[in-house]
Amino acid sequence: MEPFVHLHNHTAYSLLDGASKIDELMKRAKELNMPAMAITDHGVMHGVVDFYKACKKHDIKPIIGCEVYVAPRSRFDRQPGLDDSAYHLVLLVKDEIGYRNLSKLESLASLEGFYYKPRVDRELLEQYHEGLIALSGCIAGEVAQRILEENLDGAREAAIWYRDLFGADNYYFEVQNHGMHEQIQVNYYLNQLSEELGIPLVATNDNHYVYQEDAKTQDVMLCIQTGKTMDDANRMRFEGSEFYLKSYDEMQRALGDYPSSLGNTLKIAEQCNFDFTFGENHMPIFDVPEGYTLDTYLDFLCRQEIHKRYNPVTDEMIQRLEYELGVIKQMGYSGYFLIVWDFIRYAREQGIYVGPGRGSAAGSIVAYVLRITDIDPLKYDLLFERFLNPERVSMPDIDIDFCYERRGEVIDYVIEKYGQDHVCQIITFGTMAARGAIRDVGRVLNVPIATVNKVSKAIPRDLGITIEKALQASAELRGYCEEDPQIAEMVATAQKLEGLPRNAGTHAAGVVISKEPVDYYLPLQKSPECGVITQMAKENVEELGLLKMDFLGLRTLTVINKAVDMIAENHGVRIDFDTMEMNDEKTYQLLCDGDSIGVFQLESSGLRAIMRAVQPTTLEDVIALVALYRPGPLNSGMADDFIDRKHGRKETEYLHPLLEPILKPTYGVILYQEQVMRIASELAGFSLGQADMLRRAMGKK
Repeated sequence: MEPFVHLHNHTAYSLLDGASKIDELMKRAKELNMPAMAITDHGVMHGVVDFYKACKKHDIKPIIGCEVYVAPRSRFDRQPGLDDSAYHLVLLVKDEIGYRNLSKLESLASLEGFYYKPRVDRELLEQYHEGLIALSGCIAGEVAQRILEENLDGAREAAIWYRDLFGADNYYFEVQNHGMHEQIQVNYYLNQLSEELGIPLVATNDNHYVYQEDAKTQDVMLCIQTGKTMDDANRMRFEGSEFYLKSYDEMQRALGDYPSSLGNTLKIAEQCNFDFTFGENHMPIFDVPEGYTLDTYLDFLCRQEIHKRYNPVTDEMIQRLEYELGVIKQMGYSGYFLIVWDFIRYAREQGIYVGPGRGSAAGSIVAYVLRITDIDPLKYDLLFERFLNPERVSMPDIDIDFCYERRGEVIDYVIEKYGQDHVCQIITFGTMAARGAIRDVGRVLNVPIATVNKVSKAIPRDLGITIEKALQASAELRGYCEEDPQIAEMVATAQKLEGLPRNAGTHAAGVVISKEPVDYYLPLQKSPECGVITQMAKENVEELGLLKMDFLGLRTLTVINKAVDMIAENHGVRIDFDTMEMNDEKTYQLLCDGDSIGVFQLESSGLRAIMRAVQPTTLEDVIALVALYRPGPLNSGMADDFIDRKHGRKETEYLHPLLEPILKPTYGVILYQEQVMRIASELAGFSLGQADMLRRAMGKK
C-alpha cells in the first residue's frame, strides 16, 4: 500500500463536531500504513498532547496543528452580517518556534478575537507565522470562498498574500473531493492558480470520523451541538459520508487528477519535526532574600519554624527533617515548597481559613513545620515517601482547602506576585456518560421521552458504568433492545458517542503558575467563569512540566470560620484549633449516637450507621471510620472485621508476627496505604520508595 499522510483531521476535541476517538484514529492509521498524521481541530488545541502520545505509541509521526478561523477584517471587528463568518486556514507546526507561535495565535484568537468562534486576523498571522506551514483550508478557506463568489482576482490576491507571508515552501492549496459540486469547481481553479503562482497542491480529506459507517454518528453529534433533531429539514449537516480516514487508494481515486497533491503530503510531513518535551520543570521563580538560594532559604525557614511546632525538638525530628530536606533539594523542589508556604502564609495573615491538609502531603514534616499542613506526620506515623518518592521523579502535589468565600483572594495574591500572564486556571471536559448519551441521542432521534426514561432507568447506577457493562448486567436493557429496533438504534448510537468530550468548563480547583507566560507552553482560551483558562486538561498541563496547584474552595471551612467568629462575638471565647484537646467525651458521645448531621465527611446516613457500630472514642477511631466507609472495605467484609475485633467479638489475628506492630492500631485489618508500604518494607525488604511504587501499582489494579 502506497504511503499517504492525512493532514486535515478533526478529533473528538472538535467538540460535538469531530467523532474520531484518538486511539481509534491511530489504530486505523497504522492499519493503512500511514507514516505520519496531523491533528487540526477547529480553533482549539485541546487534544494535541493526547494525540502526540497516541502517535508515538503506534509508531506514527505526530504533526501538531490546528484549523484556525481567520476574521474577514480585523479580529476586533464584530459587526453582524460582516464579521460572523470566518475563513478556515490549516496551520501545521514545523518546529519549536512554530509550536510557540501556534500556541500564541490560538490564545489571542480566543482572548482577543472571539466572535462566535476564536479568530485570528492578518495582523496576527504576520506577527506569528514563523515555523508554520499553511494549507488553504476546505471550501470555507479564503481562496476557495472567493472562487465560489466568482471573485478570481480576490482569490489570486489572497493566495499571493499567504504565499508571500509563509514562504513558497510553506503554503499549499488544499484539494478535496467528497463528491460535492463546489469542491470540483474550487479544485479546477486552484489548479490553475497553482500553475500561475507556483503554489503547490496538497490532497486532504477533512476527516471528521474514522470509518465511513460512522457518518451517522457524527450527524447525530451535530444535532446534539445545534439542538436539532435528525428530521429537521433546515439543520446543519455534512453532505454525504466521505469525511472518514481514507486509504491511499481511496484518496488516489478521489484526487488522482492531481497526482502531485498526494506526494506532497509526504513532503509536508518531512518538514514537520516537532516533539513535546515531557518531565521538565517550569516552576515560577521564587524570590528569596539576599544571600540565600532556594535550598538554603528553605533550610533556614524549616530550622527556624520547627521550634514553634515541637517542644522539645528531638533527634528523631531533626533526622526526619534533614532526610526530607535532602530529598527535596536533590529533586529540585525547594522552590515548590517555598511557593506553597508563601501563599498559605499570606492566607493565614489575612485571616482566611486554610484546611489542615489532605492527601499524601500530610506525610511531610517539612510541610508541617512550614504550616502548609497542620497534621503531625510523626504522631500519626505518616510516610514522606508516599508524598515525594526519591525513586520516582514526579511533581509533588499539595491540595489546599481554603474558605470558599475567600479562595479568590489567595488566587489574586498569586497573580499579583507572579504576574497576570503567568497564572491561570485549568480547563476540564465534560464527557458523555451512559445515561446522558442515551438522553441526548433519544432527543435527536425523536424517541418518545417515556421510552428514553425507561431505557435510562434500566442502566445500573454503578460508578463508572458504561453502556457495554449495562448491557451485560441488565437483562431488562437487553430485552428492550431486542424487542424494539428504535431502542436498539438509540443504544448503539449512544454507545459510539459515550466517553467523547461534550463541553468544556473550568476545573474546580486547578491553577497553573509558570516560569514564562503560560501561553509560551500551551494555548489559552476565554472562560465565562474566571476569565482565562488553559486549552489543555490538568494531566497534560503537568506532563508539560507546569506547576499545577489545587486551590480548593471548601464551604465547611467558611462555616467553621463564621462559627468561630460568632462564638467570639457572643461568648468572648476565641477557639484555637492548634491548642484544642482532641479527647472531649461529650463530642465522642455525639458521634457514638450518630448525631453528626452537618459534620464534614461524617454526615451521610451510611457513615452514621457504621459510626454507631464502631462507637469511636479517639480521633484515630474517627480516621479509621472515614477509611472504612469506602466500597472496598464495605464490600469485602473488612469493615465488619474491624468492628467485631474492636469490640472483642472476634479475636485479632496476624498472619505473621512482623505484621502486629503495623496492624495493631487497626485490629489486624490493612486499612491505610501507609500500612501497605510498611508491610512491603518490613516483610519484603523494600525501601519505602520501592514500597510506594508497589502501592501505586496496586491502586491501578
